[in-house]
Amino acid sequence: MKITKLLVANRGEIAIRVMRTAREMGIKTVAVYSEADRNARHTQFADEAYLIGPPPSNQSYLLMDKIIEVAKACGADAIHPGYGFLSENAVFAQKVEANGIIFIGPTPESIDMMGDKLSAKQAAKKFNIPMVPGTDHAIVDVAEAKSVAAKAGYPILIKASAGGGGKGMRVVNNDEELEEQMHRAMSEALSAFGSDAVFIEKFVSSPRHIEIQVLADTQGNVVYLFERECSIQRRHQKLVEEAPSSVVSPEMRKAMGESAVNAAKACNYRGAGTVEFLVDADLNYYFLEMNTRLQVEHPVTEFITGLDLVREQILIAEGKPLSFTQEDLKIHGHAIELRVTAEDPTNNFLPDIGKLITYRRPQGHGIRVDDGYEEGMDIPIYYDPLLSKLIVHAATRELACKKMIRAIDDYKISGVATTLPFGKYVMQHHAFLSGQFDTKFIETYFTPDQLKSENVEEEKIAALMAIKVLEENGTATIATHAVNEERSKWKINRL
Repeated sequence: MKITKLLVANRGEIAIRVMRTAREMGIKTVAVYSEADRNARHTQFADEAYLIGPPPSNQSYLLMDKIIEVAKACGADAIHPGYGFLSENAVFAQKVEANGIIFIGPTPESIDMMGDKLSAKQAAKKFNIPMVPGTDHAIVDVAEAKSVAAKAGYPILIKASAGGGGKGMRVVNNDEELEEQMHRAMSEALSAFGSDAVFIEKFVSSPRHIEIQVLADTQGNVVYLFERECSIQRRHQKLVEEAPSSVVSPEMRKAMGESAVNAAKACNYRGAGTVEFLVDADLNYYFLEMNTRLQVEHPVTEFITGLDLVREQILIAEGKPLSFTQEDLKIHGHAIELRVTAEDPTNNFLPDIGKLITYRRPQGHGIRVDDGYEEGMDIPIYYDPLLSKLIVHAATRELACKKMIRAIDDYKISGVATTLPFGKYVMQHHAFLSGQFDTKFIETYFTPDQLKSENVEEEKIAALMAIKVLEENGTATIATHAVNEERSKWKINRL
């Protein structure tokens, strides 16, 4: 079935990003928005926009029936959930399809299976995909937990079966800590996900977080679009992603890719999905989970493959087969993404909400900015603090790092603190440049003082430059010869 009108059940940069591809494909777009987003860019970009409720997401963007009601009323024949909100909600996917609307994503059954980490592990296990030692069933009994821990060896990781984002996770180092940490993990999981089911894994110290992008059509064809390195994280959430990984060999890439394809086959997957792995110091990889949606970091994969993943999602939803095979796919260059969030890296990455007084995007060859804001707009307190995704692409990893530094320097934001200075810190750090880093990068290397000292120095330079300009404007003489030596002749001749 040809999709003619698409409702995007999301907001911000991902809503705009989906709408852009839809528009290129000749598909009309529909936005939904909360009262806080009345003047948001995604509402202005869409062909149609409908108010669905007050600012809190549980009164707007999480209202399944309201969103479906809007889709039916405006004649939308498909819904794209983006990421976050309802994107991995099996009930929503089922309701969409029950109302005769195409859900651009996997089946409700696939979402349900992979949304629960325990059922995902059991499905992947059938294909002999490597697993971290631990349990493949929910645990509520402390005595059983101690028995599992004794076999796996401390430290262990207690994880919520449902959900993600670092919630319901506890590292336990010995028997004495186990009972308390287990109860805390269960309580947090129940509060966040509505289920207190937890399981235990051997804690892989200082792992790398590497994921594989997959695409699957409705004819049974599944391919992997190589890996993304996502090890630079805070609070178990990614900040910097790149493709390909600096440590993955062609042989390892093929093995991980085939494991990811098997994970997709295990749940009869369709559409775009991501299989996440932990990689230890010896480059052994272990299945972590499968995300049944488009990832925030999908642009780096688009850069190195030349594919538009949203376009592929839409074509798959229309029932079309993949137009390429695994052998057709090649890696072209290197891509890096920085999540530019309204967070203060000098204050434990806490959100810093306010007005965008200055907002100027970097430009140039191989630079992409996916965002949902403009200068003068307020950052709402109700949603994720992501301002934009800054993505660069170059022929080599070294050149991509240099391009990212230039792009960060050209990105002008004032009014809120952002992760831009942290991104520059990463791009210049020896551990990142050498490729020898893991998920403990921030914990091992980063201290807020390192950015504060840089900021002070930049402020000093800015102040000196301001004084210099004032002095020059207040005198009849242009400048001293010493200053002129640092200027180009072109600039001198303009005066």
